[in-house]
Amino acid sequence: MAVATARTQIFSGVKPTGHLTLGNYLGAMRRWVEEDQHRAEALFCVVDLHALTVEHDPARVRRLTRQAATLLLAAGLDPEVCTVFVQSRVDEHLRLSYLMECTASDGEMRRMIQYKEKAAREQARGGSVRLSLLTYPALMAADILAYGAHEVPVGEDQAQHLELARDLAVRFNQRYGATFVVPRATLPAVAERVMDLQEPTSKMGKSHVRTAGIVYLLDEPEAVRKKVMRAVTDDGAGVVYDRAERPGVANLLDVLAACTGGDPELLAQKYDGYGPLKKDVAEAVVELLRPVRSRHAELAADPEYVDEVLRRGAERARGMARPRVDAAYRAMGLLA
Repeated sequence: MAVATARTQIFSGVKPTGHLTLGNYLGAMRRWVEEDQHRAEALFCVVDLHALTVEHDPARVRRLTRQAATLLLAAGLDPEVCTVFVQSRVDEHLRLSYLMECTASDGEMRRMIQYKEKAAREQARGGSVRLSLLTYPALMAADILAYGAHEVPVGEDQAQHLELARDLAVRFNQRYGATFVVPRATLPAVAERVMDLQEPTSKMGKSHVRTAGIVYLLDEPEAVRKKVMRAVTDDGAGVVYDRAERPGVANLLDVLAACTGGDPELLAQKYDGYGPLKKDVAEAVVELLRPVRSRHAELAADPEYVDEVLRRGAERARGMARPRVDAAYRAMGLLA
């Protein structure tokens, strides 16, 4: 998610439930680097608490949290310009989350589509559904509202959660006095939804069990080429940009357009077959990710620097969130 206020204050988060993908980069991270961090006060967060809502390996969550933070820096976020931090190191997120739980209703939480889908998957494999999976939207609302945000660029998979955050902000303000800014959604730009190369009707997700269609930011060049060359295309002759009828080809054209700054419909006219298209897509992705992989290697070799960035980032974020969360506590009837 990504959030901007009237002061052009931005809050964006990435969940460490898997290795970050090309979809994460093209759909969000590149915009954070090229635009959002320069617009004004910007905070970029690894939302590690959200990774605890389902069964997980604690050591893996720690590894992925550090890797995600390092990749944010490797992608080009500048800690002298913006704030990069880890969610669990700022207590205000959890403090406000409980107030959001006290503002929301059980019915609202159970209507969340992601809760229904994830709960069904957990039950299907014989696992238990954690209460935190149900209350996850309250924590997401706290993430957003703690920093006084106005605009929230989100993908469609988080749109319902944002609508709940809006409802909770309005309800809290009506019951306890004007405390929170009511955020509104803005749609991401091009390539906001990079699709799985093997399942082009599904989003390229970092938590998927099947990884053959997922390009990870740290994939070696040959791995990237292999995945792209094996991408599913569609029945039919010729290269045509049609998301509804030819989703596989359209996804490749979208990726190529995002990497090169072209127009997918115009790019389609350049190709007579799938082979040349796939080759160009593969090389464009390799070149796009090359500097990110190189910078990540440098930062991974200097963990003390990353630790210091995260420490200072959490300190700044805490100072920004605390006054508003303290005000919310007072408004709701708790002692100062």
